[in-house]
Amino acid sequence: MDAVCLTTPFGRRAMTLALLTKHRQAEKALPDIKRNKWKLFRAVCEARNDLDVSDRSLTVLDALLSFYPSDELSASNSMIVFPSNTQLSVRARGMTAATLRRHLAALVDAGLILRKDSPNGKRFARRSSTGDVSEAFGFSLAPLLSRAQEIEAIAGRIAADRELLRSTREKISLCRREITKLISLAKEETIAGDWDALHDGFRSLLSALPRQPLLDQLQVLLMQLTQLRERIINQLEEHNNSRNMCANESQNERHIEDSKTNSCFESEGDYETSSRAPSSPRNEVDDRAGHQKKSHRGTQSIVPPSLSLDAVLRACPEIKHYSPGGSIKSWRDLVVAGSILGSMLQINQLGFKAACRSMGPENTAIVIAYIYERGGDIKSAGAYLKDLSRRACAGQFSVAPMLLSLLRARSGAEIGPRSIMPN
Repeated sequence: MDAVCLTTPFGRRAMTLALLTKHRQAEKALPDIKRNKWKLFRAVCEARNDLDVSDRSLTVLDALLSFYPSDELSASNSMIVFPSNTQLSVRARGMTAATLRRHLAALVDAGLILRKDSPNGKRFARRSSTGDVSEAFGFSLAPLLSRAQEIEAIAGRIAADRELLRSTREKISLCRREITKLISLAKEETIAGDWDALHDGFRSLLSALPRQPLLDQLQVLLMQLTQLRERIINQLEEHNNSRNMCANESQNERHIEDSKTNSCFESEGDYETSSRAPSSPRNEVDDRAGHQKKSHRGTQSIVPPSLSLDAVLRACPEIKHYSPGGSIKSWRDLVVAGSILGSMLQINQLGFKAACRSMGPENTAIVIAYIYERGGDIKSAGAYLKDLSRRACAGQFSVAPMLLSLLRARSGAEIGPRSIMPN
């Protein structure tokens, strides 16, 4: 149906129903929409695969935006730019006229610009006696502005998925390392168990992963590795508890025998040997993990275990409106909504990525939701997020008390820590 052409010409190309639809959508742009043209362009670059736009087409769009006189795109101003092919070619890195026409057509097909042709097909502007542009013919940037929220949502989802992918890969690497050390420890201590079979199962989980895994596949692998790690730790703990019980029983038997002889003396060496706690494989692993955690303070990306997604949504209910699906059912949905909301709060991608690296994507999304709930109390969302990221790196910040204060403010009553515990 989209390929049916109408009799009305549209420049050198016939107007199709698809182009007519895009033209009407651009005309419906709300007059209060305003966006920084370069920030919006970066969002288009982020979402270019979903928008089906090539890097060469983006070069042409960059050139067109450079002809717009203001840094702020506004529907209340003229959205028409009218450069000649020669001028456009210079700013498009010397692109030839034929290549320019092809990529301009691609931008029109992608719904990012529209042609507004003059009767003679030339691009120019008519000016009033005061020198202001009264009417212009060229390319309209109105579709780009009218789709700003859609483009920012796509870019936010892509950025959030990328940070989640990075975070998940890091968690998998740490989990793999710990499983390898635990199995090696069990073999060195000759602890009973089929450790070779566990190691083979561990290797089979890793080998089943595709060469370029998707985020969902990595999250499934992380869950499986976490379960395997807990299984190994439980076996080591059971062995350690059993050895401690045997040691206690032996000590009790010796104590009874010594009591029968009514001896009140024992050597200092025997006392030190009996009072020294046996080494624990679990404690050795915990010591190493604790040392690792101290050396990487502030880079943990795990949400506090006492914090549930339901508690976050009760404290910050407005963030659900920025989820692409209109609801938040998982931590991943929260991260995507946080990325989209962050762009609305003028938090740049560099600040968002830095926060994800210092406190994790989930905690970053919680902080952005908190900033939005506070409204006018926080003047600069970007500076506030940067400060919390710095404090998180120093181990001086946690999201749980912050959410608890919001829950207290909402209820108007005293709320205990139990209110943020998962159900």
